[in-house]
Amino acid sequence: MASIKVTVVYALPDRQTILDIAVPSGSTVQDVIDISAIKQDHPELKDVSLTVGIYGKKVELSHIVFDKDRVEIYRPLQIDPKTARLKRAKQ
Repeated sequence: MASIKVTVVYALPDRQTILDIAVPSGSTVQDVIDISAIKQDHPELKDVSLTVGIYGKKVELSHIVFDKDRVEIYRPLQIDPKTARLKRAKQ
């Protein structure tokens, strides 16, 4: 089976992880995350529902990846953007 190259990205406020890996053609985002073993470096990703995207566009874990895709794992928002804007406006 042919393989494709993808990048897996996860960023924290103080560091980021960027992994370039090869996966079998037809792999899903979930397959890519599993193959990358990023959860070993970031245990906070275990046992949580992941929000993911490809080049900034939100996708499901069942989404099929293509060659040179950038799979991004998003952290949960600390505060709703609308609430943050309202809070800044009041100041």
